Amino acid sequence: MKLNVKFWLKISFLNLCIVALLGVIMRYKIGFEFPYLNQKNLQHAHSHFAFSGWVSHTLMTLMVFYLQTKISDLNTVNYRKIIVANLICSFGMLFSFTLEGYGLTSIILSTFSIVVSYIFAYQFWRDLKRIDPDSISVDWFKTALFFNIISSFGTFYLAYMMASKNVDQDYYLSSVYYFLHFQYNGWFFFGAMGLLFGYLNLKKSEHSFYIITHNLLALACIPAYFLSTLWLKLPNWLYVTTVLAAMTQVYAWFRFLLIVLKTRKHSFENYPNFLRYILVFIAFSLSVKLLLQLGSTIPAISQLAFGFRPIVIAYLHLVFLAIISLFLLFYVLSNHLILMTKKIKTGILLFSVGVVLNEMILAIQGIASFSYTVIPYADDLLFGIALLLFFGIGYSAIQVIKKVKNNPPV
Repeated sequence: MKLNVKFWLKISFLNLCIVALLGVIMRYKIGFEFPYLNQKNLQHAHSHFAFSGWVSHTLMTLMVFYLQTKISDLNTVNYRKIIVANLICSFGMLFSFTLEGYGLTSIILSTFSIVVSYIFAYQFWRDLKRIDPDSISVDWFKTALFFNIISSFGTFYLAYMMASKNVDQDYYLSSVYYFLHFQYNGWFFFGAMGLLFGYLNLKKSEHSFYIITHNLLALACIPAYFLSTLWLKLPNWLYVTTVLAAMTQVYAWFRFLLIVLKTRKHSFENYPNFLRYILVFIAFSLSVKLLLQLGSTIPAISQLAFGFRPIVIAYLHLVFLAIISLFLLFYVLSNHLILMTKKIKTGILLFSVGVVLNEMILAIQGIASFSYTVIPYADDLLFGIALLLFFGIGYSAIQVIKKVKNNPPV
Protein backbone atom coordinates (compact mmCIF):
# COMPACT_ATOMS: atom_id res chain seq x y z
CA MET A 1 0.00 0.00 0.00
CA LYS A 2 1.43 3.36 -1.05
CA LEU A 3 1.84 6.30 1.29
CA ASN A 4 -0.96 8.85 0.94
CA VAL A 5 1.45 11.67 0.16
CA LYS A 6 -1.26 14.27 -0.40
CA PHE A 7 -2.73 13.70 3.08
CA TRP A 8 0.62 14.12 4.84
CA LEU A 9 1.41 17.22 2.77
CA LYS A 10 -1.84 18.79 3.92
CA ILE A 11 -0.46 18.45 7.43
CA SER A 12 2.77 20.05 6.20
CA PHE A 13 0.86 23.15 5.11
CA LEU A 14 -0.97 23.25 8.45
CA ASN A 15 2.32 22.94 10.33
CA LEU A 16 3.95 25.74 8.33
CA CYS A 17 0.92 27.85 9.17
CA ILE A 18 1.51 27.15 12.88
CA VAL A 19 5.17 28.09 12.51
CA ALA A 20 4.11 31.39 10.92
CA LEU A 21 1.57 32.01 13.71
CA LEU A 22 4.27 31.59 16.36
CA GLY A 23 6.35 34.08 14.39
CA VAL A 24 3.48 36.58 14.53
CA ILE A 25 3.12 36.17 18.30
CA MET A 26 6.85 36.63 18.89
CA ARG A 27 6.98 39.71 16.67
CA TYR A 28 3.94 41.14 18.45
CA LYS A 29 5.60 40.63 21.86
CA ILE A 30 8.67 42.55 20.68
CA GLY A 31 6.72 45.65 19.63
CA PHE A 32 3.69 45.53 21.88
CA GLU A 33 2.49 44.38 25.28
CA PHE A 34 1.65 40.67 25.53
CA PRO A 35 2.69 39.23 28.91
CA TYR A 36 0.93 35.86 28.78
CA LEU A 37 3.61 33.78 27.08
CA ASN A 38 7.34 33.67 27.74
CA GLN A 39 9.31 34.89 24.70
CA LYS A 40 12.21 32.49 25.24
CA ASN A 41 9.84 29.54 25.51
CA LEU A 42 8.09 30.64 22.32
CA GLN A 43 11.43 30.78 20.51
CA HIS A 44 12.21 27.21 21.53
CA ALA A 45 8.74 26.02 20.51
CA HIS A 46 8.99 27.93 17.21
CA SER A 47 12.38 26.50 16.24
CA HIS A 48 11.74 22.91 17.33
CA PHE A 49 8.35 22.73 15.64
CA ALA A 50 9.68 24.43 12.49
CA PHE A 51 12.48 21.88 12.25
CA SER A 52 10.53 18.72 13.08
CA GLY A 53 6.90 19.56 12.30
CA TRP A 54 7.48 21.47 9.07
CA VAL A 55 10.81 20.71 7.38
CA SER A 56 11.61 17.22 8.69
CA HIS A 57 8.01 16.04 8.31
CA THR A 58 7.85 17.36 4.75
CA LEU A 59 11.28 16.01 3.80
CA MET A 60 10.40 12.57 5.15
CA THR A 61 7.12 12.56 3.21
CA LEU A 62 8.72 13.70 -0.05
CA MET A 63 11.66 11.32 0.29
CA VAL A 64 9.22 8.41 0.70
CA PHE A 65 7.36 9.74 -2.34
CA TYR A 66 10.67 9.59 -4.23
CA LEU A 67 11.09 5.95 -3.22
CA GLN A 68 7.54 5.18 -4.38
CA THR A 69 8.35 6.50 -7.84
CA LYS A 70 11.37 4.19 -8.06
CA ILE A 71 10.24 1.05 -6.19
CA SER A 72 6.87 -0.33 -7.25
CA ASP A 73 6.50 -2.76 -4.33
CA LEU A 74 7.77 -0.43 -1.60
CA ASN A 75 6.38 -1.31 1.84
CA THR A 76 5.36 1.99 3.46
CA VAL A 77 3.87 0.62 6.70
CA ASN A 78 6.96 1.49 8.74
CA TYR A 79 7.20 4.92 7.13
CA ARG A 80 3.63 5.75 8.17
CA LYS A 81 4.47 4.79 11.75
CA ILE A 82 7.64 6.91 11.65
CA ILE A 83 5.80 9.94 10.25
CA VAL A 84 3.06 9.63 12.89
CA ALA A 85 5.65 9.28 15.66
CA ASN A 86 7.52 12.35 14.38
CA LEU A 87 4.29 14.38 14.36
CA ILE A 88 3.42 13.30 17.91
CA CYS A 89 6.86 14.43 19.08
CA SER A 90 6.55 17.66 17.07
CA PHE A 91 3.20 18.70 18.55
CA GLY A 92 4.33 17.55 21.98
CA MET A 93 7.37 19.82 21.74
CA LEU A 94 5.20 22.65 20.43
CA PHE A 95 3.09 22.66 23.57
CA SER A 96 5.72 21.64 26.13
CA PHE A 97 8.29 24.21 25.04
CA THR A 98 5.61 26.92 24.91
CA LEU A 99 4.45 26.15 28.45
CA GLU A 100 7.66 25.22 30.26
CA GLY A 101 10.63 25.87 27.99
CA TYR A 102 13.43 23.38 28.57
CA GLY A 103 11.71 21.09 31.09
CA LEU A 104 11.47 17.37 31.65
CA THR A 105 8.62 16.86 29.17
CA SER A 106 10.19 18.87 26.36
CA ILE A 107 13.59 17.20 26.82
CA ILE A 108 12.03 13.72 26.74
CA LEU A 109 10.05 14.58 23.60
CA SER A 110 13.15 16.08 21.95
CA THR A 111 15.02 12.87 22.69
CA PHE A 112 12.21 10.75 21.25
CA SER A 113 12.21 12.98 18.15
CA ILE A 114 15.91 12.24 17.66
CA VAL A 115 15.29 8.51 18.07
CA VAL A 116 12.56 8.72 15.43
CA SER A 117 15.00 10.41 13.04
CA TYR A 118 17.48 7.58 13.63
CA ILE A 119 14.84 4.97 12.81
CA PHE A 120 13.87 6.85 9.64
CA ALA A 121 17.52 7.04 8.61
CA TYR A 122 17.96 3.28 9.07
CA GLN A 123 14.78 2.40 7.15
CA PHE A 124 15.40 4.85 4.31
CA TRP A 125 19.08 3.96 3.93
CA ARG A 126 18.12 0.30 3.62
CA ASP A 127 15.53 1.03 0.93
CA LEU A 128 17.97 3.22 -1.00
CA LYS A 129 19.93 0.05 -1.80
CA ARG A 130 17.12 -0.87 -4.21
CA ILE A 131 17.55 2.31 -6.27
CA ASP A 132 19.61 2.41 -9.46
CA PRO A 133 23.16 3.30 -8.30
CA ASP A 134 23.50 5.63 -11.32
CA SER A 135 20.96 7.93 -9.65
CA ILE A 136 22.93 10.71 -7.95
CA SER A 137 19.98 11.40 -5.62
CA VAL A 138 20.97 8.32 -3.61
CA ASP A 139 24.26 9.94 -2.56
CA TRP A 140 22.56 13.21 -1.58
CA PHE A 141 19.95 11.40 0.52
CA LYS A 142 22.55 9.27 2.31
CA THR A 143 24.57 12.37 3.15
CA ALA A 144 21.44 14.16 4.38
CA LEU A 145 20.64 11.25 6.72
CA PHE A 146 24.23 11.19 7.99
CA PHE A 147 24.23 14.91 8.83
CA ASN A 148 20.81 14.64 10.48
CA ILE A 149 22.19 11.99 12.81
CA ILE A 150 25.38 13.83 13.74
CA SER A 151 23.47 17.09 14.27
CA SER A 152 21.89 15.46 17.32
CA PHE A 153 25.27 15.33 19.06
CA GLY A 154 25.00 19.07 19.63
CA THR A 155 21.61 18.60 21.29
CA PHE A 156 22.96 15.85 23.55
CA TYR A 157 25.83 18.07 24.70
CA LEU A 158 23.42 20.89 25.44
CA ALA A 159 21.29 18.52 27.52
CA TYR A 160 24.40 17.36 29.38
CA MET A 161 25.41 20.93 30.25
CA MET A 162 21.91 21.77 31.48
CA ALA A 163 21.58 18.56 33.48
CA SER A 164 24.97 19.06 35.12
CA LYS A 165 24.25 22.78 35.59
CA ASN A 166 27.70 23.52 34.24
CA VAL A 167 26.97 25.79 31.29
CA ASP A 168 29.94 27.42 29.59
CA GLN A 169 28.81 30.23 27.27
CA ASP A 170 31.27 29.39 24.48
CA TYR A 171 30.47 25.68 24.60
CA TYR A 172 26.76 26.45 24.79
CA LEU A 173 26.79 28.65 21.67
CA SER A 174 29.12 26.25 19.85
CA SER A 175 26.72 23.37 20.54
CA VAL A 176 23.72 25.39 19.36
CA TYR A 177 25.51 26.40 16.14
CA TYR A 178 26.68 22.81 15.65
CA PHE A 179 23.09 21.58 15.70
CA LEU A 180 21.87 24.42 13.49
CA HIS A 181 24.68 23.97 10.97
CA PHE A 182 24.19 20.26 10.40
CA GLN A 183 20.42 20.71 10.28
CA TYR A 184 20.35 23.70 7.92
CA ASN A 185 23.41 22.95 5.79
CA GLY A 186 23.30 19.18 6.21
CA TRP A 187 19.94 17.48 6.65
CA PHE A 188 17.80 20.23 5.08
CA PHE A 189 20.11 21.20 2.22
CA PHE A 190 21.25 17.74 1.14
CA GLY A 191 17.72 16.35 1.47
CA ALA A 192 16.41 19.16 -0.77
CA MET A 193 19.20 18.62 -3.29
CA GLY A 194 18.41 14.92 -3.38
CA LEU A 195 14.82 15.78 -4.25
CA LEU A 196 15.99 18.25 -6.91
CA PHE A 197 18.34 15.74 -8.56
CA GLY A 198 15.57 13.14 -8.48
CA TYR A 199 13.05 15.55 -9.95
CA LEU A 200 15.42 16.47 -12.79
CA ASN A 201 16.31 12.79 -13.11
CA LEU A 202 20.02 13.59 -13.21
CA LYS A 203 22.39 10.63 -13.51
CA LYS A 204 26.02 10.22 -12.54
CA SER A 205 26.80 9.06 -16.06
CA GLU A 206 25.38 12.25 -17.65
CA HIS A 207 28.06 14.61 -16.37
CA SER A 208 31.14 13.94 -14.26
CA PHE A 209 30.63 17.12 -12.23
CA TYR A 210 27.32 15.92 -10.75
CA ILE A 211 29.09 13.49 -8.46
CA ILE A 212 31.93 15.98 -7.93
CA THR A 213 29.38 18.58 -6.80
CA HIS A 214 28.06 16.21 -4.15
CA ASN A 215 31.50 15.13 -2.98
CA LEU A 216 32.85 18.68 -2.71
CA LEU A 217 29.82 20.01 -0.85
CA ALA A 218 29.67 16.99 1.46
CA LEU A 219 33.36 17.22 2.36
CA ALA A 220 33.19 21.01 2.79
CA CYS A 221 30.12 20.83 5.03
CA ILE A 222 32.07 19.44 7.99
CA PRO A 223 34.80 22.12 8.29
CA ALA A 224 32.22 24.73 7.23
CA TYR A 225 30.74 24.33 10.71
CA PHE A 226 33.58 26.50 11.97
CA LEU A 227 32.17 29.38 9.93
CA SER A 228 29.69 29.57 12.81
CA THR A 229 32.46 29.75 15.41
CA LEU A 230 34.82 32.30 13.87
CA TRP A 231 34.24 34.47 16.94
CA LEU A 232 36.36 31.94 18.84
CA LYS A 233 40.14 31.93 18.63
CA LEU A 234 40.63 29.13 16.12
CA PRO A 235 44.09 27.70 15.36
CA ASN A 236 45.53 29.02 12.10
CA TRP A 237 45.33 25.63 10.36
CA LEU A 238 41.66 25.31 11.25
CA TYR A 239 40.90 28.84 10.09
CA VAL A 240 42.60 28.16 6.74
CA THR A 241 40.63 24.90 6.40
CA THR A 242 37.41 26.80 7.08
CA VAL A 243 38.22 29.41 4.43
CA LEU A 244 38.97 26.64 1.91
CA ALA A 245 35.65 24.98 2.77
CA ALA A 246 33.76 28.23 2.09
CA MET A 247 35.60 28.70 -1.21
CA THR A 248 34.90 25.08 -2.20
CA GLN A 249 31.17 25.51 -1.59
CA VAL A 250 31.03 28.64 -3.74
CA TYR A 251 32.96 26.95 -6.58
CA ALA A 252 30.90 23.73 -6.49
CA TRP A 253 27.54 25.51 -6.41
CA PHE A 254 28.20 28.03 -9.20
CA ARG A 255 29.84 25.41 -11.44
CA PHE A 256 26.87 23.09 -10.92
CA LEU A 257 24.42 25.93 -11.55
CA LEU A 258 26.05 26.79 -14.88
CA ILE A 259 26.00 23.14 -15.98
CA VAL A 260 22.32 22.67 -15.12
CA LEU A 261 21.33 25.91 -16.85
CA LYS A 262 23.22 24.79 -19.95
CA THR A 263 22.01 21.18 -20.08
CA ARG A 264 18.56 21.28 -18.46
CA LYS A 265 17.22 24.73 -19.24
CA HIS A 266 14.42 23.17 -21.28
CA SER A 267 13.19 21.33 -18.17
CA PHE A 268 12.05 24.62 -16.67
CA GLU A 269 10.50 26.21 -19.75
CA ASN A 270 7.11 24.53 -19.29
CA TYR A 271 6.73 25.73 -15.71
CA PRO A 272 4.23 28.49 -14.96
CA ASN A 273 6.03 31.84 -14.62
CA PHE A 274 5.08 31.86 -10.94
CA LEU A 275 7.06 28.68 -10.20
CA ARG A 276 10.00 29.78 -12.35
CA TYR A 277 10.27 33.04 -10.42
CA ILE A 278 10.27 31.12 -7.15
CA LEU A 279 13.00 28.79 -8.40
CA VAL A 280 15.13 31.72 -9.58
CA PHE A 281 14.73 33.42 -6.21
CA ILE A 282 15.74 30.21 -4.40
CA ALA A 283 18.88 29.89 -6.55
CA PHE A 284 19.67 33.57 -5.99
CA SER A 285 19.18 33.23 -2.22
CA LEU A 286 21.46 30.19 -2.05
CA SER A 287 24.10 32.02 -4.07
CA VAL A 288 23.92 35.01 -1.70
CA LYS A 289 24.09 32.71 1.31
CA LEU A 290 27.28 31.01 0.10
CA LEU A 291 28.91 34.32 -0.82
CA LEU A 292 28.03 35.75 2.60
CA GLN A 293 29.62 32.72 4.23
CA LEU A 294 32.77 33.30 2.23
CA GLY A 295 32.74 36.98 3.16
CA SER A 296 32.36 36.09 6.84
CA THR A 297 35.82 34.49 6.80
CA ILE A 298 37.27 38.01 6.85
CA PRO A 299 37.94 38.51 10.59
CA ALA A 300 36.60 42.09 10.77
CA ILE A 301 33.35 41.08 9.07
CA SER A 302 32.89 37.94 11.18
CA GLN A 303 33.27 39.93 14.39
CA LEU A 304 30.59 42.34 13.22
CA ALA A 305 28.26 39.63 11.94
CA PHE A 306 28.28 37.52 15.09
CA GLY A 307 28.17 40.57 17.32
CA PHE A 308 24.76 41.73 16.12
CA ARG A 309 21.67 39.60 16.55
CA PRO A 310 19.78 41.00 13.49
CA ILE A 311 22.55 39.63 11.23
CA VAL A 312 22.22 36.13 12.71
CA ILE A 313 18.41 36.25 12.47
CA ALA A 314 18.57 37.46 8.86
CA TYR A 315 20.93 34.62 7.92
CA LEU A 316 18.82 31.94 9.61
CA HIS A 317 15.65 33.21 7.93
CA LEU A 318 17.44 33.41 4.58
CA VAL A 319 18.21 29.69 4.75
CA PHE A 320 15.01 28.52 6.41
CA LEU A 321 12.46 30.59 4.51
CA ALA A 322 14.03 31.78 1.26
CA ILE A 323 15.85 28.54 0.42
CA ILE A 324 14.45 25.49 2.22
CA SER A 325 10.78 26.40 2.77
CA LEU A 326 10.25 27.92 -0.68
CA PHE A 327 12.00 24.96 -2.31
CA LEU A 328 9.73 22.47 -0.54
CA LEU A 329 6.67 24.45 -1.65
CA PHE A 330 8.06 24.62 -5.20
CA TYR A 331 8.70 20.87 -5.25
CA VAL A 332 5.22 20.03 -4.00
CA LEU A 333 3.50 22.27 -6.54
CA SER A 334 5.73 21.45 -9.52
CA ASN A 335 5.18 17.72 -8.95
CA HIS A 336 1.41 18.32 -8.75
CA LEU A 337 1.30 16.66 -5.34
CA ILE A 338 -0.98 19.52 -4.38
CA LEU A 339 -3.19 20.91 -7.13
CA MET A 340 -2.20 24.56 -7.64
CA THR A 341 -5.47 26.46 -7.90
CA LYS A 342 -5.68 30.24 -8.23
CA LYS A 343 -6.38 30.60 -4.51
CA ILE A 344 -3.45 28.41 -3.50
CA LYS A 345 -1.23 30.35 -5.90
CA THR A 346 -2.40 33.63 -4.34
CA GLY A 347 -1.54 32.39 -0.85
CA ILE A 348 1.91 31.15 -1.87
CA LEU A 349 2.53 34.42 -3.72
CA LEU A 350 1.71 36.45 -0.58
CA PHE A 351 3.96 34.16 1.46
CA SER A 352 6.79 34.57 -1.06
CA VAL A 353 6.46 38.35 -1.03
CA GLY A 354 6.57 38.18 2.77
CA VAL A 355 9.80 36.17 2.61
CA VAL A 356 11.43 38.79 0.34
CA LEU A 357 10.27 41.73 2.48
CA ASN A 358 11.33 39.97 5.68
CA GLU A 359 14.86 39.50 4.36
CA MET A 360 15.03 43.09 3.13
CA ILE A 361 14.05 44.60 6.49
CA LEU A 362 16.26 42.22 8.47
CA ALA A 363 19.19 42.98 6.15
CA ILE A 364 18.68 46.74 6.49
CA GLN A 365 18.33 46.40 10.25
CA GLY A 366 21.47 44.27 10.41
CA ILE A 367 23.57 46.64 8.30
CA ALA A 368 22.34 49.63 10.30
CA SER A 369 23.33 47.89 13.53
CA PHE A 370 26.98 48.10 12.46
CA SER A 371 26.82 51.84 13.11
CA TYR A 372 24.36 51.42 16.00
CA THR A 373 21.69 53.14 13.93
CA VAL A 374 18.11 52.39 14.91
CA ILE A 375 15.73 51.89 11.97
CA PRO A 376 12.44 53.61 12.86
CA TYR A 377 9.37 51.34 12.94
CA ALA A 378 11.49 48.30 12.03
CA ASP A 379 9.73 46.14 14.64
CA ASP A 380 6.33 47.33 13.42
CA LEU A 381 7.28 46.51 9.83
CA LEU A 382 8.54 43.06 10.80
CA PHE A 383 5.30 42.41 12.68
CA GLY A 384 3.32 43.41 9.59
CA ILE A 385 5.46 41.12 7.44
CA ALA A 386 4.96 38.27 9.92
CA LEU A 387 1.22 38.77 9.48
CA LEU A 388 1.64 38.66 5.70
CA LEU A 389 3.58 35.38 5.98
CA PHE A 390 0.90 33.92 8.23
CA PHE A 391 -2.08 35.03 6.15
CA GLY A 392 -0.36 33.95 2.93
CA ILE A 393 0.45 30.40 3.99
CA GLY A 394 -2.75 30.24 6.06
CA TYR A 395 -4.89 31.07 3.03
CA SER A 396 -3.09 28.38 1.01
CA ALA A 397 -3.39 25.87 3.85
CA ILE A 398 -7.16 26.38 4.02
CA GLN A 399 -7.45 25.74 0.29
CA VAL A 400 -5.18 22.68 0.47
CA ILE A 401 -6.96 21.10 3.43
CA LYS A 402 -10.54 21.58 2.29
CA LYS A 403 -11.99 19.73 -0.66
CA VAL A 404 -11.72 21.94 -3.71
CA LYS A 405 -14.84 22.12 -5.87
CA ASN A 406 -15.18 23.92 -9.19
CA ASN A 407 -11.77 25.53 -8.75
CA PRO A 408 -9.63 24.58 -11.75
CA PRO A 409 -5.83 24.45 -11.54
CA VAL A 410 -3.79 27.26 -13.05
